[in-house]
Amino acid sequence: MPKRSEEHLEARRRQIVDGARRAFARHGYERATVAVLEDEIGLSRGAIFNYFPSKLELFYALAVDDYANALTTVVQQGWEEAIREIAEKNPDWLGVYLENARRIRTDADFRERWKQRSPELEQRADEYFERLLAEGELRDDVPLDQLGRFVALVADGVALQTGAGFPVDVEPVIGLIRDALAPRK
Repeated sequence: MPKRSEEHLEARRRQIVDGARRAFARHGYERATVAVLEDEIGLSRGAIFNYFPSKLELFYALAVDDYANALTTVVQQGWEEAIREIAEKNPDWLGVYLENARRIRTDADFRERWKQRSPELEQRADEYFERLLAEGELRDDVPLDQLGRFVALVADGVALQTGAGFPVDVEPVIGLIRDALAPRK
């Protein structure tokens, strides 16, 4: 049997993840049956589950990829660009985002696993905000983790509004966040 190239394997994984995103967004996790996944992805269950051992593992990989992409944007381009990207996301992304939040809330095993998702990347994001604080870009009268939580809460709101079909003029929102994070004089 011929060996497949890394490019082929990555392209097939991307096909599976993209199709699964559409299926989970349209049907939710429970109603995205294996048959629905096969139809949406365009591959057999054998091909799909050759890459992911179960539907839950496929969903988890998708949610972790999304989370890692968002954190990578924060680390490499800043929180402002991450908010802009969220406002421009395909609504299918929101379906997975909301389904992930539901699973974290209702499934204790999933919640525990989610806590371990990407410690190295989270550390880099923490270092990004610590650097902003050290450079005098952030207020120092509020704990840094609370400033990060504030940005995440606004990002969640932008995601919900955008995903619901209500376009967000994100630049004024970013301006408000900047004002809220700015050092107090």
